[in-house]
Amino acid sequence: MSRHSERLRQVLEQRAARVGVIGLGYVGLPLAVAFGKAGFSVLGVDVDRERVARLKAGDSFVEDVGSDDLATLVAAGRLSITAEPSALSEADAIIICVPTPLGKSREPDISFIVAAADAVAAILRPGQLVVLESTTYPGTTEEVLLPRFRARGLRVGEEFFLAFSPERIDPGNKRFDLRAIPKLVGGVTPACSELTRVLYGQIIDRVVPVSGPQTAEMVKLFENIFRSVNIALVNELAIMCRRLGLSVWEIIEAAATKPFGFMPFYPGPGIGGHCLPSDPHYLSWRTRLLGYEPKFIAFADEINRQMPAYVVQMVTDALNEKGRAVRGAKILALGVAYKAGVGDVRDSPAIEILEALLARGAEVAYVDPYVPRLAVGSRRLTAVPWESANFGSQNLVLILTNHPAFDMARVGGEAPLVVDTRNATGSLGPRPNIIRL
Repeated sequence: MSRHSERLRQVLEQRAARVGVIGLGYVGLPLAVAFGKAGFSVLGVDVDRERVARLKAGDSFVEDVGSDDLATLVAAGRLSITAEPSALSEADAIIICVPTPLGKSREPDISFIVAAADAVAAILRPGQLVVLESTTYPGTTEEVLLPRFRARGLRVGEEFFLAFSPERIDPGNKRFDLRAIPKLVGGVTPACSELTRVLYGQIIDRVVPVSGPQTAEMVKLFENIFRSVNIALVNELAIMCRRLGLSVWEIIEAAATKPFGFMPFYPGPGIGGHCLPSDPHYLSWRTRLLGYEPKFIAFADEINRQMPAYVVQMVTDALNEKGRAVRGAKILALGVAYKAGVGDVRDSPAIEILEALLARGAEVAYVDPYVPRLAVGSRRLTAVPWESANFGSQNLVLILTNHPAFDMARVGGEAPLVVDTRNATGSLGPRPNIIRL
């Protein structure tokens, strides 16, 4: 063990290290706060200056991070926030949590990773640990980050340390918070893995080392592809069940009574959030370069991407059955976030659905306690408060996100017509005014 690794291990175990986090979004901010609450001195870096100003004022935009906790850490000097990456020169460990979107032709866009790697390379010094958490294709850590850091003339595993550890944040999940979710770590060398294990072991109950960065990168993609493929399966099952006059929800719940060989997934209006719509394409792109075309990923993507259009057709059919056209119809959407209990609208299928309904001439409004304003194409919508929502005056209520605050008994009792894409009204039983996916 080198003197640099010995010294770094010591300050990590004593929680005397300074931890830097690049990217203060849904992944980076909870990490920064967790390290701060564990006693570390934390430096958060984000290129969005408006976000930096907001966080410095103690105002959290992430549901899993309370503003009181954030403000306390900032006031105590335990968490410093800046837009200047050069400040990371003082950090002992640097964690990169930047976005990895898709380009226009659905190829990986790792420009944020490259920018973060260049910023770290500019200040890299002996004794620093760098961990990439951003979801990406297998090989990124060793092909993009490592050469940039080696160009500083430092030896990996002896003078600096590099690893990949995939984020597993599930926003809004009260059962599995950051500490309770096992953390995978894959270092470029055994020393890199061990120091990364020690780092995360200070804030997470179980840290699981794997053989290297590419394995860790692949595991993250596999986890999300597993979900994408199974969601596509139940989405297609839902379409088939409606043709057969069956309840897909009853079928899934009945199948879930089998104690082995089955795991329930549920259909919906489409997939959203950062991970599922994007991550599988990172692996498709990578393996395509190697001469293999992955088939399941493409089939799942095709099915999941058609769900918003399918929901629009459900709405159209439901209104037609009542002798009402979509044009001029009053439609109130319940929930526009991509999942319940959060305000994240990234790639939310609700946006595509509302845009399509507006294009067909519907009068569209929405209720979402987590999303006060929403851009839908060129339009800007403001949320209708739940308390003042008049369900009885609508031609149709469209349930897109089942937020905990929604009283579905009220919706089912007041709305003349409901299209429910989440089985949020399932406990109400069969009703003539409710149509379920």
